[in-house]
Amino acid sequence: MKDSRKIIKMPLVSEKSTNLRADQNKYVFRVDKKANKMDIKKAVEELFKVKVEDVTTMMMYGKPKRLGRFEGRRPDWKKAIVKLKKGETIELFEAV
Repeated sequence: MKDSRKIIKMPLVSEKSTNLRADQNKYVFRVDKKANKMDIKKAVEELFKVKVEDVTTMMMYGKPKRLGRFEGRRPDWKKAIVKLKKGETIELFEAV
């Protein structure tokens, strides 16, 4: 993986991620399915100019959905929870 903007797809803002940010200095991102923890760490450090302490990743599997008689699935995606070093913040999230 090379381009940091292709690794970090979007930040995830929910009640749970807001509580993680406030209590434990952890930020949640939707990332590329092929990215590993080292790629994610480098991308966050490069894009947001912060120091990353730890990265946790998990695969989120798509749920089956129906529309009338047609059945399909939502796509699978990968979520990363990034813990920053003490005193570091990402300004993008502070406005939310």
